[in-house]
Amino acid sequence: MHGELRSTEWYSGDDRNAYIHRAWMRRGTPDSAFRGRPQIAIANTASDLTPCNSHLDEIAQSVKNGVYEAGGIPLNLPVVSLGETQVRPTAMLWRNMMAMATEEMLRANPIDGVVLLGGCDKTIPALLMAAASVDIPAIVIPGGPMLTGHFRGEALGCGTDVWRLSEEVRAGTLSETLFNKSESSMIRSKGHCNTMGTASTMALVAEALGTIVPGLAGTPAPDSRLLEMSHHTGRLAVDLVHQDRRPSSFLTKASFHNAIVALAAIGGSTNAVVHLLAIAGRLGIDLSVDDFDRIGSDVPLLVNLQPAGRYLMDDLYRAGGFLAVMKEVRDLLDPSALTVTGKPLTDYLDEAQIWDPDVISRRAAPLQPAAGISVVRGSLAPGGAIIKPAAASPHLLKHRGQAVVFDSIEDFHDRIDDPDLEIDETSVMILRGCGPMGYPGMPEVSNMPLPKKLLEKGVRDMVRICDGRMSGTAYGTVVLHVTPEAAAGGPLARVRTGDWIELDVRNHRLDVDVPAAEFAARGVNEATVAGFANPRRGWERLYVDHVLQADTGADLDFLVGSSGSEVSRESH
Repeated sequence: MHGELRSTEWYSGDDRNAYIHRAWMRRGTPDSAFRGRPQIAIANTASDLTPCNSHLDEIAQSVKNGVYEAGGIPLNLPVVSLGETQVRPTAMLWRNMMAMATEEMLRANPIDGVVLLGGCDKTIPALLMAAASVDIPAIVIPGGPMLTGHFRGEALGCGTDVWRLSEEVRAGTLSETLFNKSESSMIRSKGHCNTMGTASTMALVAEALGTIVPGLAGTPAPDSRLLEMSHHTGRLAVDLVHQDRRPSSFLTKASFHNAIVALAAIGGSTNAVVHLLAIAGRLGIDLSVDDFDRIGSDVPLLVNLQPAGRYLMDDLYRAGGFLAVMKEVRDLLDPSALTVTGKPLTDYLDEAQIWDPDVISRRAAPLQPAAGISVVRGSLAPGGAIIKPAAASPHLLKHRGQAVVFDSIEDFHDRIDDPDLEIDETSVMILRGCGPMGYPGMPEVSNMPLPKKLLEKGVRDMVRICDGRMSGTAYGTVVLHVTPEAAAGGPLARVRTGDWIELDVRNHRLDVDVPAAEFAARGVNEATVAGFANPRRGWERLYVDHVLQADTGADLDFLVGSSGSEVSRESH
């Protein structure tokens, strides 16, 4: 162990303050618990209102057993939990609040290390942001994906098939009765979404970063091996304290390089971009949106999972898992990047094997040869915007069409199915007012449903542009995270219906074909401004006043960086 335990600042000595700290924590705990035994917090996001994380108390018990076995003292620490499917207006509004609250609780309490239990989309990113800022020994356990549900003999992809089936209802090819009947089949077990959505993506990417025991991410939530590995993680958490292995000691630019390679190879969610940027910002690592294009754009897509493919997460696990994927792109990884175990990620790849090449493709025969996140810039997105080519229609990756503009998500819902709306399959749908400031919170609305009249004609994809995000379970030719957003004065605020829009993903361009002087002279009409949020109080007010743009991670300006673990004053 390097030096004295942090918790001894609370528990050692014979003065009144030490007495108070020990006495209130005793409640049957032996005196030895306060003498040289690492205090390991279990930052637990279990909540009945975060259904994907509702089983984490069971995992926490396995962690406790491992901590005890290794000589530590486990301490359950419930933290803010965000259920992606439940909270309004969007879970992203509170990601930074969750990170800030968790950071403060880790710093304020007598703990020496922490095990981070997450699962649902925002929980793992927020926990990692907090751990990076307080910088005490920390390790992640993802709650794991649910098992595959089936409806009418077909596998259901959680999330992805919601978008698909709901469009079939609007197209008139599926009855509402059958659609509603599929609801009870989709969520078969405990766990988070079983597609390559944001929850699965962030679990795998967190392993690529090095914050998870290699081989753990992607273990299905009901699988007993998850509990076994959670026990092992509890033991390792105690070792991390003894070795003083903090996030800042092993998370480097090389770690993020490997995370970006992994993101592309698995066909991961675009949401990982904004989360990785925010985590890097807490660590002081110089990561930009252009790094995702530079490192990941030519990485092959190897994982055949919805929404970019066919299978689901329990298929990936049985087919060889995440390490088998990484072995195929080993030459693209930075071997200098360490993991929480102290060893490089590449050290864990030798024994990995692909057991089902239909689920995990060989490098020589990828699903797509180049499928990473692409960044586009131009007069419509001077700060950049991103697109996921693996989930897009190839024929739309270069497109010119006239804009059909919606000033808010409410405006969109009011007009999209109007039979008199002037729109066809060549049009470019633009939704604004959905960025970090404008909504607020950057909701997952960018994958706009297509007009009913076009669905009835058989159209299933169009170019869509938005300053918001989209679900990692979604698909389509969607340009999102447009920066600056409309509410921050970005060009998106000045686009008008009928303007010609040009998208050229190969050449990294997104432009509005309007003379520059004319475009710059345009004002922003009242309907557009009315669509922007203007909160009066509380977290929303603080958020809107301080949130940064998507290209730097949409963190709050005063939360970027690290404050460390020191607490200078006593409480009594």
